[in-house]
Amino acid sequence: MKTPVIKVHPQYPELDKIAHCAKIVRKGGLVIFPTETVYGIAADYNNPQAIERLRHIKHRDASKPFSVLISQKGLVSNYTSVIDPAVYKLVDEYWPGPLTVIVPTKDGHGSIGIRMPLNIVSLHLVQECQCTVAAPSANIAGRPPPVTCEDALRDLDGQVDVAIDGGPAKIGSSSSVVDLTGDKPKLLREGVITQKDVDEVVRKKHILFICTGNSCRSVMAEYLLKCLLKGRNDVAVVSAGTGVFLRSSASSETLAVLKRRDIDASDHQSQPLNTILLKKSDLILVMTKMHRQQVLERVPDVEKRVYLLREFSDDPVSNTDTNMDIPDPIGKTPQAYEDCMVTIQEAVHKLVKLL
Repeated sequence: MKTPVIKVHPQYPELDKIAHCAKIVRKGGLVIFPTETVYGIAADYNNPQAIERLRHIKHRDASKPFSVLISQKGLVSNYTSVIDPAVYKLVDEYWPGPLTVIVPTKDGHGSIGIRMPLNIVSLHLVQECQCTVAAPSANIAGRPPPVTCEDALRDLDGQVDVAIDGGPAKIGSSSSVVDLTGDKPKLLREGVITQKDVDEVVRKKHILFICTGNSCRSVMAEYLLKCLLKGRNDVAVVSAGTGVFLRSSASSETLAVLKRRDIDASDHQSQPLNTILLKKSDLILVMTKMHRQQVLERVPDVEKRVYLLREFSDDPVSNTDTNMDIPDPIGKTPQAYEDCMVTIQEAVHKLVKLL
């Protein structure tokens, strides 16, 4: 019996068709589907019968585990408790995209490969499945991975429940696979992402400044440090806010105090703090003890990377336990913004000497 083929639009897939195929996966079936790299086979990772059937049709050895696909970057924490910034630097740089990361499992007793594909059909399918989706390439072991639905069905026609035809895979080769379970990231399979690419991303230091609205204090710190580090490619500097709900520009007073120092922050757009930002940062600098508490409530594992910015101040008066916060100048006089900037400037100038 031939496998039924469902054609979908590559950019605007019909969601009812995707939902139908996702239901098949949830019920233990196997579905061929497109990604940007090659065509894959979707199965419920936690369904032993589905996984055994998947191994059988692929002629795959039981010792070789299947990787899984996710539909959002943040879902990586559902499968691993690793806190190494290298994992999240790579995830943030290349997802969605052609990179599979191998990380320790959440229970610490093994490893798992995870990828977020850059393909709207596969992202919708994974999301609709509402289960952990195992997704090896749709070929028999030892044969080339298929780049079209027709290629996949040459070997697997009649052995899977349905095939989604979303047109040819854009990249046409398997994802790069990087092992992050050892001391250093190691590329196990090279695709469009190379070992050099991986090393460059991991080596870069990430500095994150945090305030409340990401329109005043953290903006001053971010743009000042960027200015002081101009010409260096080994450090990335960003800022975020614990209370950002709508993106906005920096306040006019903030832009003014920076402009007086020949720094242009007119293109700044506030961004909300998120888990990936925190986990990929090598150094997290907050304005107040409350911000530090909010960070640790969200991601306790980054405790050793979080500092109050004022801890870098040389001022013996301000650098005391009772006076470590940098007050929010919002709604206050222009002089309050200038005073805030001077305090931040002092700390950042000392910080840059340590980088």
